[in-house]
Amino acid sequence: MKDWKKTSVGPGTSIKETIAVIDKSALQIALVVDPDDKLLGTVTDGDIRRGILKGISLDEPVERIYYVSPLTASVKDDPGTMHRIMKEQLINQLPIVDHKGRVVELMFLRDILKEKKQKNPVVLMAGGLGTRLRPLTESCPKPLLKIGGTPLLETILEGFIKKGFDTFYISVNYKADMIEDYFGDGSKWGVNIEYLRETQRLGTAGSIKLLSEKPLLPFIVMNGDLLTKVDFKQLLEFHINNNKLSNAMATMCVREYNMQVPYGVIKQEGNKLVQLDEKPVQRFFVNGGIYVFQPDMMDLIPDDQYFDMTHLFDKMMEKDYKTVVFQIREYWMDIGHKRDFETADGEFGEIFWG
Repeated sequence: MKDWKKTSVGPGTSIKETIAVIDKSALQIALVVDPDDKLLGTVTDGDIRRGILKGISLDEPVERIYYVSPLTASVKDDPGTMHRIMKEQLINQLPIVDHKGRVVELMFLRDILKEKKQKNPVVLMAGGLGTRLRPLTESCPKPLLKIGGTPLLETILEGFIKKGFDTFYISVNYKADMIEDYFGDGSKWGVNIEYLRETQRLGTAGSIKLLSEKPLLPFIVMNGDLLTKVDFKQLLEFHINNNKLSNAMATMCVREYNMQVPYGVIKQEGNKLVQLDEKPVQRFFVNGGIYVFQPDMMDLIPDDQYFDMTHLFDKMMEKDYKTVVFQIREYWMDIGHKRDFETADGEFGEIFWG
């Protein structure tokens, strides 16, 4: 990925100047954009040669020769999708645009191929009933509800893929067939997806025991009803470093939650008033629904029993296992109620597309 601005020209830029831009950037392409950075077209050496053969002067504006229908990818697309587009169309450069068609990146095939893969597994919990979101979930499981035009679980999946993760397990129960039909084996995204099929309700931790074998590496577990911009690679590195330094066996993501008391809170000594706080704000840190575990943590989870994350962390603390917290400072939204769904849907474009 390079600084695409080095390749940008306006439609009125001369062909001669455009050639200079292509030569200076050494990226073999120029992006023709309007003043708002909206992509109008692309220019390559082939476009210039074809223009010369048609008798077009190098002093004429580049709008005479640029390609007006270039292939692009969306900022929502994962590297696997970008790789597939470039491979199928035999191109080495791919402009990345936002929902308004504005250029935000210029991706190169060689950059995608060099991207380091994360072999740590990711378990996504998608078996909930979504009771609090009814009637929206009566005919559709919560992970497939569309926020910003994209199913929630797909946005989560693509967030991991953009950070190099390619091994996924999805825990399913309610309307499992719809989820499995949509995501399949993951080949659409260039990743591998397997399913942990609950035949009974196993709670937020119990389905982890359905993994066919214990992972060899630390693994991430995330609730399938969260919309977040957490850097999953940074989270994994945080956990691994703490495991090396202090033998931390688990990491819990936490976020700050503020609650304002709607009344004046008093402090008294006997019957004497000594302090009055008008509508104070109480500050807490709450469970963010994203975790990293060492593989041996699976041994604490019973077979075929309902078992929540709270139970798992209680067990770890009973055994005096070191657990650490990773504070979420990025965008985070738990899609638990209809109002949360509506808020997230309204914010999606600004948060995820910029």
